[in-house]
Amino acid sequence: MTNTLRQTQIEYGDFQTPLELAKRVCQKLVELGLSPDTVIEPTCGVGAFVEASASCFPDAKKIIGIEVNKVYLDELENRKKRFNQNDRINLIQGDFFDFDWKTLLEVEGSTLVVGNFPWVTNSQQGVIGGVNLPTKINFQNRNGFDAMTGKSNFDISEWMLIQTANWLRNRKGYLAMLCKTSVARKFLSHLHSEKIGVLRSAIFGIDAKRHFDVSVEACLLFCEFDAHSHNYDYDVYENMDSLKSQRVGHRNGITVRDLDTFERLSKYYGHNKTKWRSGVKHDCSDVMEFRKIGKDYINGLDEIMEIESTYLYPLLKGSDVANNRIDQTNRYVLVTQKAVGESTHPIKKLAPKTWEYLESHAKYLDERKSRIYQDAPRFSMFGVGPYTFAPYKIAICGLYKKLEFRLIGQVENKPAVFDDTVYFLSFKTEQEANKVFGILSSPLAKDFYSALIFWDEKRPIKSSVLNSLDLQQFESTQVLRLF
Repeated sequence: MTNTLRQTQIEYGDFQTPLELAKRVCQKLVELGLSPDTVIEPTCGVGAFVEASASCFPDAKKIIGIEVNKVYLDELENRKKRFNQNDRINLIQGDFFDFDWKTLLEVEGSTLVVGNFPWVTNSQQGVIGGVNLPTKINFQNRNGFDAMTGKSNFDISEWMLIQTANWLRNRKGYLAMLCKTSVARKFLSHLHSEKIGVLRSAIFGIDAKRHFDVSVEACLLFCEFDAHSHNYDYDVYENMDSLKSQRVGHRNGITVRDLDTFERLSKYYGHNKTKWRSGVKHDCSDVMEFRKIGKDYINGLDEIMEIESTYLYPLLKGSDVANNRIDQTNRYVLVTQKAVGESTHPIKKLAPKTWEYLESHAKYLDERKSRIYQDAPRFSMFGVGPYTFAPYKIAICGLYKKLEFRLIGQVENKPAVFDDTVYFLSFKTEQEANKVFGILSSPLAKDFYSALIFWDEKRPIKSSVLNSLDLQQFESTQVLRLF
């Protein structure tokens, strides 16, 4: 495949659905009791779902396919002749992002929107210079800090699914769409938060590697819309042939992976005086991180640097925490502040060699792209506070698919500092740390957390999940003195 063709495939999420999979999806919809009057495939490509719908829904009055690519549409027009159903099938060239959907949807009876939206994010579009994007709006309502640190990145299919829900929200209709499983969950959370009427919904796993040759958790997302119903719990099946499912839903503002377990342990849900924190964020590892070889500190530029130890702290990466390499390290990080926003000028007097080093590498630090550094003191960091310098910590890496906490003391008589893939609690005394570590390591606590964690996500363990366990429920007779 040429680079141009590959870029086009990425830009338009052009992973055509195999006819075999489209037919199985439509058969599943029949098993779910669907008999729609109108079927619409909004990005039909070469028309796998148009053909499958024509076969599986004989009572549908209209089957409509919309496609921006005229080559695909012409190919489908030629194949349509073999369906022998020309009177029911209507093919239209159009772009999802500026098509007049309102007029198209002015039909009587029930409507099924089926298909496979592009599997591409808006940031990927930006990298390749793609224009296959909706108008830029903050549809997720991210706050300024989240938007600046990248949390506003979204899948194009998520935006398209939300538009589809808006079409169907006040009518009898169905949605059946192939998408990433993470996108399906976000979309179902959107329906809940916006109180869009839903009678039932479900997720059925599919083998994306087999069907599309991509390594991603993917599914068939199904929703039945009904203006008078508000059922936001849904079932997750391993595949379209599974009879056994797991119940997922929304409780206390979070999405719960295993409702049955969560409801059994719901008394442990709450908020603590303490808070799980993430490690330091500096966005310049070549300058701010060092390896110690003998007595030499070597930065990421392979420069041997002679600086004071005053602002250097032992660094444990997420992989160190996950793999229990916590007792020693040859990595160090330069921590320029005791708190976010604190002036960095005292370094010049207290550690002049360190200040000289920072100034000589200022071009790297001054060019950090994130907007969070723009109005901050020069050489600033984030994720620092009194908790950073506490002698005892309980830590876990957010990226690994295992729920294993580590109890970490000082390393070389200094507090251990983590990168920003690690979440941790801080303690003044070893006794306090041991007490909470025992709680977090208990089967009960692990069951509670497991009910909330979606292991297929890129960062399955999140601070919002960790902070949802009320430690005081385990320790009712003594208030834990936590930072």
